[in-house]
Amino acid sequence: MKNVTHEASTGLVSGTPVAVIDIGSNSVRLVVYERLARSPTPIFNEKASCALGREVATTGRLNTDAVAKALAALRRFRGLCDRMGVGTVWVIATAAARDAENGGEFIAACREICRTEVELLSGKREAQLSALGIISGVHHANGVVGDLGGGSLELADVHGQHIGPGVTFQLGGLALQERSGRSLKKADKIVKDALAKDPRLEHLKGRIFYAVGGTWRALARLHMFQRGYPLHVMHGYVIPAKEALEFVRLIRRVPIDTLSRIDTVSDVRQPLLGYGAVVLEHILRIGKPESVYISAQGVREGLLFEELDAAERKIDPLIAAAAELNELRSRSPVHGEELFAWTDRFMASSGIEESHEEKRLRHAACLLADIGWRAHPDYRGEQSLNLIAHASFIGLDHPGRAFLALAIYYRHMGLVDEDLSPRIRELVSTRLLDRARILGAAMRVGYILSAAMPGTLPVAPMTVDKGKLLLRLEDDLAPLAGERVTSRLRTLGRLIGREVAVVT
Repeated sequence: MKNVTHEASTGLVSGTPVAVIDIGSNSVRLVVYERLARSPTPIFNEKASCALGREVATTGRLNTDAVAKALAALRRFRGLCDRMGVGTVWVIATAAARDAENGGEFIAACREICRTEVELLSGKREAQLSALGIISGVHHANGVVGDLGGGSLELADVHGQHIGPGVTFQLGGLALQERSGRSLKKADKIVKDALAKDPRLEHLKGRIFYAVGGTWRALARLHMFQRGYPLHVMHGYVIPAKEALEFVRLIRRVPIDTLSRIDTVSDVRQPLLGYGAVVLEHILRIGKPESVYISAQGVREGLLFEELDAAERKIDPLIAAAAELNELRSRSPVHGEELFAWTDRFMASSGIEESHEEKRLRHAACLLADIGWRAHPDYRGEQSLNLIAHASFIGLDHPGRAFLALAIYYRHMGLVDEDLSPRIRELVSTRLLDRARILGAAMRVGYILSAAMPGTLPVAPMTVDKGKLLLRLEDDLAPLAGERVTSRLRTLGRLIGREVAVVT
Protein backbone atom coordinates (compact mmCIF):
# COMPACT_ATOMS: atom_id res chain seq x y z
CA MET A 1 0.00 0.00 0.00
CA LYS A 2 1.39 3.38 -0.98
CA ASN A 3 0.54 6.48 1.03
CA VAL A 4 2.34 9.84 1.21
CA THR A 5 5.73 8.69 -0.06
CA HIS A 6 6.10 7.79 -3.73
CA GLU A 7 9.02 6.13 -5.43
CA ALA A 8 10.11 7.66 -8.72
CA SER A 9 10.58 4.19 -10.14
CA THR A 10 6.89 3.24 -10.11
CA GLY A 11 5.48 1.94 -13.36
CA LEU A 12 3.34 4.99 -13.99
CA VAL A 13 6.16 7.52 -13.85
CA SER A 14 9.26 5.59 -14.95
CA GLY A 15 10.70 5.33 -18.44
CA THR A 16 13.38 6.76 -20.65
CA PRO A 17 12.70 10.06 -22.45
CA VAL A 18 11.95 9.82 -26.17
CA ALA A 19 12.08 12.54 -28.79
CA VAL A 20 10.70 13.45 -32.19
CA ILE A 21 12.51 15.83 -34.54
CA ASP A 22 10.11 17.16 -37.16
CA ILE A 23 11.77 18.72 -40.22
CA GLY A 24 8.89 20.70 -41.65
CA SER A 25 8.55 23.16 -44.49
CA ASN A 26 8.17 26.15 -42.18
CA SER A 27 10.06 25.11 -39.05
CA VAL A 28 12.28 22.41 -37.60
CA ARG A 29 11.09 21.30 -34.17
CA LEU A 30 12.33 19.09 -31.36
CA VAL A 31 9.87 17.71 -28.81
CA VAL A 32 11.20 15.55 -25.97
CA TYR A 33 8.60 13.51 -24.10
CA GLU A 34 8.90 12.15 -20.58
CA ARG A 35 8.50 8.64 -21.94
CA LEU A 36 6.57 6.64 -24.52
CA ALA A 37 3.08 6.49 -23.03
CA ARG A 38 -0.61 6.62 -23.90
CA SER A 39 -0.71 10.24 -22.77
CA PRO A 40 2.80 11.50 -23.57
CA THR A 41 3.98 14.53 -21.59
CA PRO A 42 6.37 16.97 -23.34
CA ILE A 43 9.28 17.97 -21.13
CA PHE A 44 11.09 20.10 -23.75
CA ASN A 45 9.85 21.79 -26.91
CA GLU A 46 11.84 24.05 -29.22
CA LYS A 47 11.49 25.10 -32.81
CA ALA A 48 13.67 26.94 -35.31
CA SER A 49 11.95 28.89 -38.07
CA CYS A 50 13.96 27.87 -41.13
CA ALA A 51 11.41 28.22 -43.98
CA LEU A 52 12.80 25.22 -45.86
CA GLY A 53 9.71 25.26 -48.08
CA ARG A 54 10.27 28.80 -49.30
CA GLU A 55 11.14 28.81 -53.03
CA VAL A 56 10.55 25.05 -53.48
CA ALA A 57 7.30 25.69 -55.36
CA THR A 58 9.04 28.07 -57.78
CA THR A 59 12.67 26.88 -58.02
CA GLY A 60 12.23 23.20 -57.16
CA ARG A 61 15.13 23.38 -54.70
CA LEU A 62 15.74 23.97 -51.02
CA ASN A 63 17.20 27.40 -50.35
CA THR A 64 20.88 27.30 -49.29
CA ASP A 65 20.43 29.62 -46.30
CA ALA A 66 17.36 27.70 -45.13
CA VAL A 67 19.30 24.44 -45.31
CA ALA A 68 22.15 25.94 -43.28
CA LYS A 69 19.69 27.11 -40.59
CA ALA A 70 18.02 23.71 -40.48
CA LEU A 71 21.26 21.78 -40.14
CA ALA A 72 22.46 24.14 -37.38
CA ALA A 73 19.17 23.55 -35.53
CA LEU A 74 19.58 19.79 -35.91
CA ARG A 75 23.08 19.92 -34.40
CA ARG A 76 21.68 21.70 -31.37
CA PHE A 77 18.72 19.33 -31.11
CA ARG A 78 20.95 16.24 -31.29
CA GLY A 79 23.19 17.72 -28.59
CA LEU A 80 20.17 18.45 -26.38
CA CYS A 81 18.92 14.88 -26.77
CA ASP A 82 22.33 13.58 -25.70
CA ARG A 83 22.38 15.86 -22.64
CA MET A 84 18.83 14.84 -21.67
CA GLY A 85 19.52 11.13 -21.89
CA VAL A 86 16.95 10.55 -24.61
CA GLY A 87 16.67 6.86 -25.45
CA THR A 88 15.01 6.91 -28.87
CA VAL A 89 14.96 9.77 -31.37
CA TRP A 90 12.58 9.62 -34.33
CA VAL A 91 13.35 12.03 -37.16
CA ILE A 92 10.77 12.79 -39.83
CA ALA A 93 10.81 15.14 -42.81
CA THR A 94 7.80 16.41 -44.73
CA ALA A 95 6.81 18.32 -47.86
CA ALA A 96 9.82 20.58 -48.46
CA ALA A 97 12.37 17.77 -48.42
CA ARG A 98 9.92 15.51 -50.26
CA ASP A 99 9.33 17.91 -53.16
CA ALA A 100 12.79 19.46 -53.61
CA GLU A 101 15.30 18.26 -56.21
CA ASN A 102 18.09 18.45 -53.63
CA GLY A 103 15.97 16.85 -50.91
CA GLY A 104 17.96 13.60 -50.96
CA GLU A 105 21.22 15.43 -50.35
CA PHE A 106 19.65 17.37 -47.50
CA ILE A 107 18.22 14.21 -45.90
CA ALA A 108 21.65 12.56 -46.02
CA ALA A 109 23.14 15.50 -44.11
CA CYS A 110 20.30 15.32 -41.57
CA ARG A 111 20.91 11.60 -41.08
CA GLU A 112 24.60 12.16 -40.35
CA ILE A 113 23.91 14.91 -37.80
CA CYS A 114 21.05 13.12 -36.03
CA ARG A 115 22.88 9.75 -36.05
CA THR A 116 19.69 7.94 -36.92
CA GLU A 117 17.46 7.26 -39.90
CA VAL A 118 15.29 10.06 -41.23
CA GLU A 119 11.83 9.01 -42.43
CA LEU A 120 10.87 11.06 -45.46
CA LEU A 121 7.09 11.01 -45.24
CA SER A 122 4.99 10.63 -48.34
CA GLY A 123 1.85 12.76 -48.48
CA LYS A 124 -0.34 9.76 -47.68
CA ARG A 125 1.90 8.70 -44.81
CA GLU A 126 1.83 12.23 -43.38
CA ALA A 127 -1.98 12.25 -43.60
CA GLN A 128 -2.12 8.89 -41.82
CA LEU A 129 0.13 10.05 -38.96
CA SER A 130 -1.89 13.26 -38.54
CA ALA A 131 -5.06 11.17 -38.31
CA LEU A 132 -3.40 8.89 -35.74
CA GLY A 133 -2.51 12.00 -33.76
CA ILE A 134 -6.19 12.97 -33.68
CA ILE A 135 -7.26 9.45 -32.70
CA SER A 136 -4.70 9.50 -29.89
CA GLY A 137 -5.85 12.85 -28.52
CA VAL A 138 -9.59 13.10 -29.20
CA HIS A 139 -12.16 10.91 -27.47
CA HIS A 140 -14.22 9.15 -30.18
CA ALA A 141 -13.13 11.29 -33.14
CA ASN A 142 -15.55 11.57 -36.07
CA GLY A 143 -14.78 13.83 -39.00
CA VAL A 144 -11.95 14.91 -41.28
CA VAL A 145 -8.41 15.75 -40.20
CA GLY A 146 -6.71 18.61 -42.01
CA ASP A 147 -2.98 19.16 -41.39
CA LEU A 148 -1.78 22.46 -42.86
CA GLY A 149 1.98 22.91 -42.97
CA GLY A 150 4.28 25.23 -44.84
CA GLY A 151 4.39 23.10 -47.96
CA SER A 152 1.27 20.99 -48.05
CA LEU A 153 -2.23 20.23 -46.77
CA GLU A 154 -3.09 16.65 -45.84
CA LEU A 155 -6.66 15.41 -45.43
CA ALA A 156 -7.88 12.11 -43.98
CA ASP A 157 -11.26 10.87 -42.76
CA VAL A 158 -11.42 9.47 -39.21
CA HIS A 159 -14.22 7.60 -37.45
CA GLY A 160 -13.33 6.02 -34.13
CA GLN A 161 -10.16 4.02 -34.78
CA HIS A 162 -10.75 3.86 -38.54
CA ILE A 163 -8.72 6.05 -40.92
CA GLY A 164 -9.73 6.55 -44.53
CA PRO A 165 -7.23 7.00 -47.39
CA GLY A 166 -5.21 10.19 -47.02
CA VAL A 167 -4.51 12.76 -49.70
CA THR A 168 -2.05 15.65 -49.99
CA PHE A 169 -2.29 19.01 -51.76
CA GLN A 170 0.42 21.59 -52.41
CA LEU A 171 -1.56 24.14 -50.41
CA GLY A 172 0.72 24.83 -47.44
CA GLY A 173 1.17 28.46 -46.48
CA LEU A 174 4.62 28.98 -47.99
CA ALA A 175 3.79 26.99 -51.14
CA LEU A 176 0.51 28.84 -51.66
CA GLN A 177 2.16 32.20 -51.08
CA GLU A 178 4.68 31.49 -53.86
CA ARG A 179 2.33 29.79 -56.30
CA SER A 180 -0.06 32.75 -56.09
CA GLY A 181 2.63 35.40 -56.38
CA ARG A 182 1.61 36.63 -52.89
CA SER A 183 -1.91 37.35 -54.11
CA LEU A 184 -4.74 36.15 -51.86
CA LYS A 185 -7.14 36.49 -54.79
CA LYS A 186 -5.07 34.09 -56.91
CA ALA A 187 -4.57 31.83 -53.90
CA ASP A 188 -8.34 31.66 -53.52
CA LYS A 189 -8.74 30.25 -57.04
CA ILE A 190 -5.88 27.76 -56.56
CA VAL A 191 -7.45 26.41 -53.39
CA LYS A 192 -10.96 26.31 -54.82
CA ASP A 193 -9.84 24.33 -57.86
CA ALA A 194 -7.80 21.89 -55.76
CA LEU A 195 -10.45 21.09 -53.14
CA ALA A 196 -13.64 21.33 -55.20
CA LYS A 197 -14.31 17.60 -55.59
CA ASP A 198 -12.34 15.94 -52.80
CA PRO A 199 -14.49 13.04 -51.53
CA ARG A 200 -13.39 13.52 -47.92
CA LEU A 201 -14.93 16.98 -47.82
CA GLU A 202 -18.11 15.69 -49.43
CA HIS A 203 -18.60 13.45 -46.37
CA LEU A 204 -17.78 16.14 -43.79
CA LYS A 205 -21.26 17.68 -43.52
CA GLY A 206 -22.48 17.82 -39.93
CA ARG A 207 -19.28 16.27 -38.58
CA ILE A 208 -16.10 17.77 -37.08
CA PHE A 209 -13.16 19.29 -38.93
CA TYR A 210 -9.97 18.67 -36.93
CA ALA A 211 -7.50 21.48 -37.66
CA VAL A 212 -3.83 20.56 -37.22
CA GLY A 213 -0.86 22.85 -37.83
CA GLY A 214 0.76 26.02 -36.54
CA THR A 215 -0.99 28.46 -38.88
CA TRP A 216 -4.46 27.24 -37.91
CA ARG A 217 -3.51 27.27 -34.22
CA ALA A 218 -2.39 30.89 -34.66
CA LEU A 219 -5.75 31.76 -36.22
CA ALA A 220 -7.54 30.03 -33.36
CA ARG A 221 -5.43 31.91 -30.81
CA LEU A 222 -6.47 35.21 -32.39
CA HIS A 223 -10.10 34.13 -32.31
CA MET A 224 -9.75 33.08 -28.67
CA PHE A 225 -8.30 36.42 -27.59
CA GLN A 226 -10.72 38.50 -29.65
CA ARG A 227 -13.73 36.92 -27.97
CA GLY A 228 -12.16 37.16 -24.50
CA TYR A 229 -12.24 33.40 -24.03
CA PRO A 230 -11.34 32.49 -20.42
CA LEU A 231 -9.24 29.36 -21.04
CA HIS A 232 -6.04 29.76 -23.05
CA VAL A 233 -5.51 26.09 -23.86
CA MET A 234 -5.36 25.34 -27.57
CA HIS A 235 -6.10 21.61 -27.69
CA GLY A 236 -9.84 21.02 -27.65
CA TYR A 237 -10.80 24.60 -28.51
CA VAL A 238 -13.96 24.34 -30.64
CA ILE A 239 -15.33 27.02 -32.96
CA PRO A 240 -18.81 26.61 -34.51
CA ALA A 241 -18.42 26.39 -38.29
CA LYS A 242 -20.49 29.50 -39.02
CA GLU A 243 -18.44 31.56 -36.59
CA ALA A 244 -15.17 30.16 -37.97
CA LEU A 245 -16.26 31.07 -41.51
CA GLU A 246 -17.02 34.64 -40.51
CA PHE A 247 -13.68 34.92 -38.72
CA VAL A 248 -11.51 33.66 -41.61
CA ARG A 249 -13.31 36.06 -43.96
CA LEU A 250 -12.39 38.86 -41.54
CA ILE A 251 -8.75 37.73 -41.62
CA ARG A 252 -8.78 37.91 -45.42
CA ARG A 253 -10.55 41.28 -45.53
CA VAL A 254 -8.54 43.46 -43.14
CA PRO A 255 -4.81 44.24 -42.87
CA ILE A 256 -3.16 41.77 -40.49
CA ASP A 257 -1.60 44.47 -38.33
CA THR A 258 -5.04 45.93 -37.50
CA LEU A 259 -6.27 42.73 -35.82
CA SER A 260 -6.68 42.75 -32.05
CA ARG A 261 -3.89 40.85 -30.25
CA ILE A 262 -1.93 40.17 -33.45
CA ASP A 263 1.14 40.41 -31.19
CA THR A 264 0.29 36.91 -29.94
CA VAL A 265 1.31 35.54 -33.38
CA SER A 266 5.00 35.41 -34.27
CA ASP A 267 6.32 37.78 -36.96
CA VAL A 268 7.30 34.76 -39.06
CA ARG A 269 3.78 33.30 -38.91
CA GLN A 270 1.78 36.49 -39.53
CA PRO A 271 2.27 36.65 -43.34
CA LEU A 272 0.88 33.11 -43.65
CA LEU A 273 -2.37 33.75 -41.76
CA GLY A 274 -4.23 34.96 -44.83
CA TYR A 275 -3.33 31.82 -46.80
CA GLY A 276 -4.36 29.58 -43.90
CA ALA A 277 -7.65 31.50 -43.77
CA VAL A 278 -8.24 30.95 -47.50
CA VAL A 279 -7.74 27.18 -47.17
CA LEU A 280 -9.97 26.93 -44.11
CA GLU A 281 -12.68 29.02 -45.74
CA HIS A 282 -12.96 26.66 -48.70
CA ILE A 283 -12.94 23.58 -46.47
CA LEU A 284 -15.82 25.07 -44.47
CA ARG A 285 -17.77 26.14 -47.53
CA ILE A 286 -17.36 22.82 -49.35
CA GLY A 287 -17.54 20.41 -46.39
CA LYS A 288 -20.13 22.22 -44.24
CA PRO A 289 -18.93 20.71 -40.94
CA GLU A 290 -20.63 21.31 -37.62
CA SER A 291 -17.54 22.85 -36.03
CA VAL A 292 -13.76 23.25 -36.16
CA TYR A 293 -11.80 21.45 -33.44
CA ILE A 294 -8.30 22.82 -32.86
CA SER A 295 -5.80 20.08 -32.09
CA ALA A 296 -2.33 20.29 -30.60
CA GLN A 297 -1.91 16.63 -31.55
CA GLY A 298 -0.60 15.84 -35.01
CA VAL A 299 2.09 13.95 -36.87
CA ARG A 300 4.51 13.70 -33.94
CA GLU A 301 1.91 12.34 -31.54
CA GLY A 302 0.59 10.04 -34.26
CA LEU A 303 4.07 8.60 -34.64
CA LEU A 304 4.29 7.90 -30.89
CA PHE A 305 0.78 6.42 -30.85
CA GLU A 306 1.81 4.07 -33.67
CA GLU A 307 4.67 2.77 -31.49
CA LEU A 308 2.29 1.62 -28.74
CA ASP A 309 0.97 -1.93 -28.69
CA ALA A 310 -2.71 -2.62 -29.33
CA ALA A 311 -3.59 -2.85 -25.63
CA GLU A 312 -1.97 0.49 -24.82
CA ARG A 313 -3.77 2.23 -27.70
CA LYS A 314 -7.10 1.27 -26.15
CA ILE A 315 -6.31 3.01 -22.85
CA ASP A 316 -8.26 6.22 -22.27
CA PRO A 317 -5.62 9.01 -22.43
CA LEU A 318 -7.49 11.23 -19.97
CA ILE A 319 -7.67 8.48 -17.34
CA ALA A 320 -4.01 7.63 -18.00
CA ALA A 321 -2.93 11.26 -17.46
CA ALA A 322 -5.10 11.66 -14.36
CA ALA A 323 -3.69 8.40 -12.95
CA GLU A 324 -0.14 9.70 -13.41
CA LEU A 325 -0.90 12.94 -11.58
CA ASN A 326 -2.64 10.92 -8.87
CA GLU A 327 0.44 8.73 -8.53
CA LEU A 328 2.81 11.68 -8.39
CA ARG A 329 0.91 14.16 -6.20
CA SER A 330 -1.74 12.47 -4.04
CA ARG A 331 -1.33 11.35 -0.45
CA SER A 332 -2.62 7.92 -1.39
CA PRO A 333 -3.06 7.04 -5.07
CA VAL A 334 -5.14 4.00 -4.06
CA HIS A 335 -7.67 6.30 -2.41
CA GLY A 336 -8.45 7.97 -5.77
CA GLU A 337 -9.63 4.68 -7.27
CA GLU A 338 -11.55 3.85 -4.09
CA LEU A 339 -13.24 7.24 -4.31
CA PHE A 340 -14.41 6.48 -7.85
CA ALA A 341 -15.89 3.13 -6.80
CA TRP A 342 -17.49 4.77 -3.74
CA THR A 343 -19.14 7.51 -5.81
CA ASP A 344 -20.18 4.83 -8.33
CA ARG A 345 -22.40 3.26 -5.67
CA PHE A 346 -23.75 6.65 -4.65
CA MET A 347 -24.58 7.72 -8.22
CA ALA A 348 -26.18 4.37 -9.08
CA SER A 349 -28.50 4.59 -6.05
CA SER A 350 -29.27 8.30 -6.32
CA GLY A 351 -31.36 8.20 -9.47
CA ILE A 352 -29.22 11.01 -10.93
CA GLU A 353 -28.85 10.42 -14.65
CA GLU A 354 -25.23 10.08 -15.77
CA SER A 355 -23.98 9.55 -19.33
CA HIS A 356 -20.95 7.46 -20.23
CA GLU A 357 -18.95 10.66 -20.83
CA GLU A 358 -20.00 12.12 -17.48
CA LYS A 359 -18.96 8.91 -15.71
CA ARG A 360 -15.60 9.07 -17.47
CA LEU A 361 -15.12 12.65 -16.26
CA ARG A 362 -16.09 11.63 -12.72
CA HIS A 363 -13.43 8.90 -12.81
CA ALA A 364 -10.79 11.43 -13.84
CA ALA A 365 -11.97 13.89 -11.16
CA CYS A 366 -11.65 11.26 -8.43
CA LEU A 367 -8.08 10.57 -9.51
CA LEU A 368 -7.29 14.30 -9.44
CA ALA A 369 -9.11 15.10 -6.20
CA ASP A 370 -6.06 15.20 -3.92
CA ILE A 371 -3.31 16.60 -6.17
CA GLY A 372 -3.38 19.99 -4.40
CA TRP A 373 -3.02 18.74 -0.83
CA ARG A 374 0.47 20.21 -0.33
CA ALA A 375 -0.77 23.77 -0.92
CA HIS A 376 -1.90 26.06 1.89
CA PRO A 377 -5.46 25.06 2.86
CA ASP A 378 -6.84 28.46 1.84
CA TYR A 379 -5.50 28.04 -1.69
CA ARG A 380 -5.90 24.35 -2.42
CA GLY A 381 -9.08 24.92 -4.39
CA GLU A 382 -7.63 27.76 -6.45
CA GLN A 383 -4.33 26.00 -7.15
CA SER A 384 -6.02 22.73 -8.07
CA LEU A 385 -8.42 24.56 -10.40
CA ASN A 386 -5.55 26.35 -12.18
CA LEU A 387 -3.45 23.20 -12.46
CA ILE A 388 -6.28 21.13 -13.93
CA ALA A 389 -7.63 23.88 -16.20
CA HIS A 390 -4.21 24.37 -17.80
CA ALA A 391 -2.77 20.83 -17.65
CA SER A 392 -1.61 19.15 -20.86
CA PHE A 393 -4.54 16.73 -20.88
CA ILE A 394 -5.72 15.13 -24.10
CA GLY A 395 -8.92 13.21 -24.80
CA LEU A 396 -10.79 16.15 -23.29
CA ASP A 397 -12.74 19.15 -24.58
CA HIS A 398 -12.93 22.49 -22.79
CA PRO A 399 -16.30 21.92 -21.06
CA GLY A 400 -14.92 18.64 -19.70
CA ARG A 401 -11.74 20.36 -18.56
CA ALA A 402 -13.78 23.04 -16.78
CA PHE A 403 -15.94 20.35 -15.11
CA LEU A 404 -12.84 18.67 -13.66
CA ALA A 405 -11.42 21.96 -12.42
CA LEU A 406 -14.72 23.02 -10.83
CA ALA A 407 -15.39 19.66 -9.16
CA ILE A 408 -11.98 19.71 -7.45
CA TYR A 409 -12.41 23.37 -6.51
CA TYR A 410 -15.70 22.53 -4.79
CA ARG A 411 -14.12 19.49 -3.14
CA HIS A 412 -11.64 21.81 -1.37
CA MET A 413 -13.64 25.01 -0.89
CA GLY A 414 -17.19 23.80 -0.48
CA LEU A 415 -20.00 25.24 -2.58
CA VAL A 416 -18.67 28.77 -2.27
CA ASP A 417 -18.51 30.68 -5.55
CA GLU A 418 -17.51 34.15 -4.33
CA ASP A 419 -13.80 33.71 -5.08
CA LEU A 420 -14.39 31.73 -8.27
CA SER A 421 -14.18 33.50 -11.62
CA PRO A 422 -17.61 33.37 -13.30
CA ARG A 423 -15.84 32.92 -16.66
CA ILE A 424 -14.79 29.34 -15.93
CA ARG A 425 -18.43 28.48 -15.14
CA GLU A 426 -19.46 29.80 -18.55
CA LEU A 427 -17.65 26.88 -20.19
CA VAL A 428 -19.96 24.24 -18.73
CA SER A 429 -23.66 23.61 -19.20
CA THR A 430 -26.10 23.94 -16.33
CA ARG A 431 -26.19 20.16 -16.12
CA LEU A 432 -22.40 19.80 -15.92
CA LEU A 433 -22.17 22.55 -13.32
CA ASP A 434 -24.77 20.73 -11.21
CA ARG A 435 -22.81 17.46 -11.56
CA ALA A 436 -19.58 19.24 -10.56
CA ARG A 437 -21.22 20.62 -7.40
CA ILE A 438 -22.71 17.22 -6.47
CA LEU A 439 -19.41 15.43 -7.04
CA GLY A 440 -17.46 18.06 -5.12
CA ALA A 441 -19.88 17.74 -2.19
CA ALA A 442 -19.64 13.93 -2.26
CA MET A 443 -15.84 14.13 -2.29
CA ARG A 444 -15.96 16.39 0.77
CA VAL A 445 -17.82 13.66 2.65
CA GLY A 446 -15.39 11.01 1.44
CA TYR A 447 -12.26 12.93 2.41
CA ILE A 448 -13.39 14.06 5.88
CA LEU A 449 -14.46 10.46 6.56
CA SER A 450 -11.29 8.72 5.35
CA ALA A 451 -8.56 11.36 5.88
CA ALA A 452 -7.48 10.55 2.30
CA MET A 453 -6.24 7.12 3.38
CA PRO A 454 -7.24 3.87 1.67
CA GLY A 455 -9.34 1.16 3.22
CA THR A 456 -12.23 3.17 4.69
CA LEU A 457 -14.48 4.05 1.73
CA PRO A 458 -14.95 0.45 0.50
CA VAL A 459 -16.54 -0.49 3.85
CA ALA A 460 -18.43 2.79 4.42
CA PRO A 461 -21.03 2.96 1.63
CA MET A 462 -22.97 6.15 0.98
CA THR A 463 -26.20 5.42 -0.87
CA VAL A 464 -29.74 6.67 -1.34
CA ASP A 465 -32.12 4.16 0.21
CA LYS A 466 -35.89 4.62 0.48
CA GLY A 467 -35.60 8.31 -0.27
CA LYS A 468 -32.84 9.00 2.27
CA LEU A 469 -29.14 9.64 1.81
CA LEU A 470 -27.49 7.17 4.19
CA LEU A 471 -23.86 6.85 5.26
CA ARG A 472 -23.22 3.50 6.93
CA LEU A 473 -20.44 3.32 9.54
CA GLU A 474 -20.69 -0.10 11.07
CA ASP A 475 -18.62 -1.89 13.74
CA ASP A 476 -15.17 -0.33 14.19
CA LEU A 477 -16.02 2.58 11.85
CA ALA A 478 -18.69 3.97 14.18
CA PRO A 479 -16.23 6.29 16.01
CA LEU A 480 -15.60 8.11 12.70
CA ALA A 481 -19.08 9.65 12.87
CA GLY A 482 -19.03 13.26 13.98
CA GLU A 483 -20.50 16.71 13.40
CA ARG A 484 -18.19 17.54 10.47
CA VAL A 485 -19.11 14.31 8.68
CA THR A 486 -22.82 14.93 9.29
CA SER A 487 -22.58 18.57 8.23
CA ARG A 488 -20.99 17.69 4.90
CA LEU A 489 -23.50 14.91 4.38
CA ARG A 490 -26.32 17.43 4.90
CA THR A 491 -24.82 19.74 2.27
CA LEU A 492 -24.82 16.89 -0.24
CA GLY A 493 -28.35 15.93 0.78
CA ARG A 494 -29.60 19.46 0.08
CA LEU A 495 -28.05 19.36 -3.39
CA ILE A 496 -29.89 16.18 -4.32
CA GLY A 497 -33.07 16.92 -2.37
CA ARG A 498 -32.76 14.13 0.22
CA GLU A 499 -32.90 13.88 3.99
CA VAL A 500 -29.75 12.35 5.47
CA ALA A 501 -28.76 9.94 8.20
CA VAL A 502 -25.52 8.40 9.48
CA VAL A 503 -26.17 4.75 10.34
CA THR A 504 -23.82 3.41 13.00
